[in-house]
Amino acid sequence: MLRLLGLAKPSRLKKLGIVGMNKRNVVYIAKNNPRKLYPLVDDKLKTKLLCHEHNIAVPKLLGVCRVQGHVRELDDFLLDKNSFVIKPAKGSGGKGILVITGRKGKYFQKPSGELLGMHDIKRHVSNILSGLFSLGGQTDVAMIEALVEFTDTFKGLSFEGVPDIRVIIYKGYPVMAMTRLSTHASDGKANLHQGAVGVGIDIASGKALKAVQYNHPIERHPDTNKDLTSLVIPDWRKLLILAARSYDVTGLGYIGADIVLDKHRGPLLLELNARPGLAIQMANGQGLEPRIKTAEKQAQKGELAVEKRVDFAREIIAGMWGF
Repeated sequence: MLRLLGLAKPSRLKKLGIVGMNKRNVVYIAKNNPRKLYPLVDDKLKTKLLCHEHNIAVPKLLGVCRVQGHVRELDDFLLDKNSFVIKPAKGSGGKGILVITGRKGKYFQKPSGELLGMHDIKRHVSNILSGLFSLGGQTDVAMIEALVEFTDTFKGLSFEGVPDIRVIIYKGYPVMAMTRLSTHASDGKANLHQGAVGVGIDIASGKALKAVQYNHPIERHPDTNKDLTSLVIPDWRKLLILAARSYDVTGLGYIGADIVLDKHRGPLLLELNARPGLAIQMANGQGLEPRIKTAEKQAQKGELAVEKRVDFAREIIAGMWGF
């Protein structure tokens, strides 16, 4: 069935509860996400500072390069750092993210094994500052974060990089989730457009449902051959509570919360997205619309504490039908 959705008639997609780009943009985003709030999530540095303010766990920020003059200081700043991530504060779609997992002498090593010199690092940071990877090409800042040491839960399920979990939150209710597993094709990044694997996750239990790569169903990881359905996310309720709090601190009614699982610190909020993609429906084998309508009806009854919203999602929303 998944293979045929791309050719299905609009009436068939509607019956399945599939949300398309137009409905996402005109109904769910435009009516629930005031544009004045976008900077809170479009700027990853602002998101991180907001999370610190509200005691939401995030990957450690090591430093920020704000102007070209800071590029010259990288020699000393990175001297004792063996692993880190450099990302544009205003980037999107995984563009401009550079992951360094180790050192070999004076060289920096990417997840793929490729070695970069300090001049490569400096050029990358300089490109970030000039806006090469940012939304609309606007000038940007480069964030340097500690590399997440991911939990053994994903051993063999992610290749050359750190996986993340995307949770769609509607008016504070988790309505759908998936994990994005890095591959050699995605260069160690958990980005579906670059070749990462998307695995639908059951909202109730944290267990894997279905898996897709490039919108085609798969059962095993393309690099490790491990069974993707064997995945069970630990600390699932805690993770959903972390994701659902993004509604309370941003005021955005339709949002994607990206979570990573650190081996020592547990769930960490990586970033927020005011325009989350729709491939999560393919990974789950379910349409978003029935779940959003259920959350909408519950939200109209009045505000609930985040724990109660999460419990409602696990008990009621998780039971919505699929395809």
